[in-house]
Amino acid sequence: QVQLAESGGGLVQPGGSLRLSCAASRIIFSIHTMDWYRQAPGKQRELVATITTGSSTNYADSVKGRFTISRDNAKNTVYLQMNSLKPEDTAVYYCRTAKFGREYWGQGTQVTVSS
Repeated sequence: QVQLAESGGGLVQPGGSLRLSCAASRIIFSIHTMDWYRQAPGKQRELVATITTGSSTNYADSVKGRFTISRDNAKNTVYLQMNSLKPEDTAVYYCRTAKFGREYWGQGTQVTVSS
């Protein structure tokens, strides 16, 4: 089955940076759009960033200019570079894709922004 393996979460001070990675397996990675979502306690899961097969990108307004999504098809990996982090960015971050109309999610990685 499709597997998405995330890494890179952790504790960082406001204004700091983190890079999240999500390695995909059991899919032809290059033909799939990849997404990053996040979910804070008591909040709905929200779409943070999307990268298409053609490497077009879209971002939530709250992260635009601070976060960058990218992909390395040779490594079957999608990244989320997070700069100028704010406490409001604290959440569990998930990567997501779909195959034949079925959604697949990573396990989630905790990002905590706190001084």
